[in-house]
Amino acid sequence: MKITSISRKLLSKVLSVYFILTFSVTGIQIIAEYFNTKSHINSELLTLQKTISGSLTRAVWELNTQQAIDISEGLIAIPMIKGITVTDEANKVITQLGEVLTLSSTAQESYSEHQSISSISEGLFGHSFPLIFEFSGRTTTVGTVTLLSSNDVIFGRIEVGIYFLIGNAIVKTAFLIFLFSLAFTKLLTEPLQELTDQMKQLDLHDPEASKFHSMNNERNELNVLEDAYNNLIDELVAFKDKLALSQRETNLANDKLDEQNLLLEQEVARKTSTLSRTLLRMEVQQKDMLAQQHQLKAENNRRRKTETTLITTNKDLKISIIELSRAQDRLLEAEKMASLGLLSAEVSHEINTPIGISITSASYLSDIIHKFQQDINSQKLSKRTIDSFIDNAGQCVELLSNNLQRAAELITSFKQVAVDQTNDKVRLINVAKYLDEIIHSIHPKLKKTNHSIKVHCDPHIEIYTHPGAIAQIIINLIINSISHGFPNINRGEMTIDIAVEQQRLVILYRDNGVGVNEQQLERIFEPFYTTQANNGGTGLGTHIIKNLVIDTLNGSIDVYSAEGKGLRYRITFPDMRYS
Repeated sequence: MKITSISRKLLSKVLSVYFILTFSVTGIQIIAEYFNTKSHINSELLTLQKTISGSLTRAVWELNTQQAIDISEGLIAIPMIKGITVTDEANKVITQLGEVLTLSSTAQESYSEHQSISSISEGLFGHSFPLIFEFSGRTTTVGTVTLLSSNDVIFGRIEVGIYFLIGNAIVKTAFLIFLFSLAFTKLLTEPLQELTDQMKQLDLHDPEASKFHSMNNERNELNVLEDAYNNLIDELVAFKDKLALSQRETNLANDKLDEQNLLLEQEVARKTSTLSRTLLRMEVQQKDMLAQQHQLKAENNRRRKTETTLITTNKDLKISIIELSRAQDRLLEAEKMASLGLLSAEVSHEINTPIGISITSASYLSDIIHKFQQDINSQKLSKRTIDSFIDNAGQCVELLSNNLQRAAELITSFKQVAVDQTNDKVRLINVAKYLDEIIHSIHPKLKKTNHSIKVHCDPHIEIYTHPGAIAQIIINLIINSISHGFPNINRGEMTIDIAVEQQRLVILYRDNGVGVNEQQLERIFEPFYTTQANNGGTGLGTHIIKNLVIDTLNGSIDVYSAEGKGLRYRITFPDMRYS
């Protein structure tokens, strides 16, 4: 039989664990170096974005294709840049140099400020960012730029470090193999071989002469084994003496054993008779147990049928819950669109007045022009006629300009708010100006009342967020105050305070209406709960507000009220640039 060396086996296991650990640590270091280098390259690409964004934006805005190409050629000359693509606002390629990373049209349109892109199969990565041109306080996206680098650049930068890590691991492993081999040979293999040679010299006729002699002065596991072996020899000698004595005692015991066997045979006969009677009783008990088993089986079948029925009922209940959830979502969407439709009708009615005045002014202007033309043809012109014509025409033009401007402002405000409510796109807004647009869009509804809205907001606050969600929240808060907070109040007051705290926008809304009691306050965000059910209330207004704040804006909302002291809301949500 082939002998397996314990020291070699132990050495191979220790070195295997060390090799796996070294390989894993080296691999982790290489991977960490790869991602660290890739992060540095991404940072350099972002720095290049800030450097070239202004000049490329100006070139694309002015349709200076040659300048955009020159800038791109300068960038592609940088070793880190493996590809650059410049497109206009219609995603038409202006220039495309080096490597190209194919992106879907949806992916190209889904960035906000910039978008990291990568392709494992092509070994490319980089950033795609928009070219935004600012003109007269408004921003316009005129195109996009895609800067690409590759894994070859990363490997080129970390190649020397990889060689150093691998070489270091190889040297340490070779040295450890040599050190462990020498240690195992001196401390384990040679002492075990000497111990084995002494054990082979064991003489069973004279065990005392086969005792081990200490191989060294140290106390270790091998010395413990020597002592155990010597103790075994001593016990073996003592056992031989006891064996001779027990042999004599055995002969005497055999005689007594014969007597005991006879008594035992008599006892077995008696026990056999008793056992027969016991087996008979057990057969009767077994029949009773079989009857009980049949009853249990019938009960199990009944319970199994009941369980099947319960499972089927549970599935039906789950389907019903899913259908109810879908119906609730449809009701929420219908409530949103109904609010927008009501706002559209009121804005349309409000626009009729300036449009009607404009039509009347245009008609009157047409009449005086026609009369003026008749005076010219009949050569009845006088200075008084000309002055009268100029004065009347100027008044008509002024009326036309003022009323058309008023209609345009109403349409612009409503258009922006309506687009935001139907489009969930994130964009940069000036909070103060946007609140003015929202309040201007619902001016037709406020004009029918004597209520007022006060807004306190720093005009320089700008954030990236979902403007449609903010518009719907503010509109629902104002309409709720008008409909529920001021039933018997002639001049209600609504106040909106805006502030930025720790990169989060805080909206404090309050009115001086009738407020709600504690029971109503606890249920204020429940769907379909309303205090104005008899007056057409749906109970979805505050529920929609909470869903928009938590789900869309990733924020929080708290409400405070005391009966007769108005209602207060505190809404917070993060600026998308920091979330």
